[in-house]
Amino acid sequence: MRVAMFSTKGYDKTFFQAENRNHNHDIAYLEARLTAETAKLADGYPAVCVFVNDILDTSILDDLAGKGVTLIALRCAGFNNVDIKAAHKLGVKVVRVPAYSPHAVAEHTVGLMLALNRKIHRAYARVREGNFALEGLLGFDMRGKTVGIIGTGKIGQCVAELLHGFGCRLFAHDPYPNQKLVDIGVEYVSLRDMFSQSDIITLHCPLMPETYHIIDDAAIRMMKHGVMLINTSRGALIDTPDVIDALKDGKIGYLGLDVYEEEGDLFFEDLSDKVIQDDVFSRLLTFPNVIVTGHQAFFTSDAMKSIAKTTLANISKVEKGEQCENEVTVEHIKS
Repeated sequence: MRVAMFSTKGYDKTFFQAENRNHNHDIAYLEARLTAETAKLADGYPAVCVFVNDILDTSILDDLAGKGVTLIALRCAGFNNVDIKAAHKLGVKVVRVPAYSPHAVAEHTVGLMLALNRKIHRAYARVREGNFALEGLLGFDMRGKTVGIIGTGKIGQCVAELLHGFGCRLFAHDPYPNQKLVDIGVEYVSLRDMFSQSDIITLHCPLMPETYHIIDDAAIRMMKHGVMLINTSRGALIDTPDVIDALKDGKIGYLGLDVYEEEGDLFFEDLSDKVIQDDVFSRLLTFPNVIVTGHQAFFTSDAMKSIAKTTLANISKVEKGEQCENEVTVEHIKS
């Protein structure tokens, strides 16, 4: 199948070329992000392969369908950047990679917790300058701390299992409780109870209308003073200006982000010689108790192999007219 792959980096090409030996698809590797202006690059390709910051709203999907595109292959789990209803009306199938490596994201999540707690980022910079003073680097024992996990799918489950090993008390919130976590002592509670009792709160839910800005001023006001907040899921789960206000007055004592609501024009690019124009993001970077990584939680060799394998298998199944278990339907956005 002829496939136009948008937002391609060198590492994408490396892993997809290796896996494509088993499928023989004709892939055009495009560096451009899919937008209204770049959609023309998909002309003549029945399939496009996209990532988290590619835009597939109603107008772009209509444009793609007019160019003969019949398949959108997401090489990620989330599909919040795709208008699924519009795709369905146009007869365009959407497939995704629902589980590439939940361990990769979970381990990065816990890594952010540990780095923030023990000030590893600050200690690293100090020692390189010959400063071995410990003032300002005081941390706390993870054992015995209460961690609230919002969303207990595959990634949330892995996070819970890792933190269970640390001896943390674990709260969870999810409309569909995970029995495996109940069995190891995780308590499912209301968001109000989680916010008021948790020392650390970590987000692992999909971005949907119900979860948009689930962390806002009202939620923050219910939290403990000095709470640690981690987001490795989707940027729009938190209202960033509200979080900045909470950082300024100390309500949020630690913030770890691998995602950002307006990351589309920032992440996955080298902007080191440019002035960042996003004032909200720039403000985040001024806090010593904030760590931001550029959407790299998924980025392990194991995960990349899995992403390439599942994505290309999805495309092959659709090409052959077979049922694809990873197809995203209108029912997915209703559940």
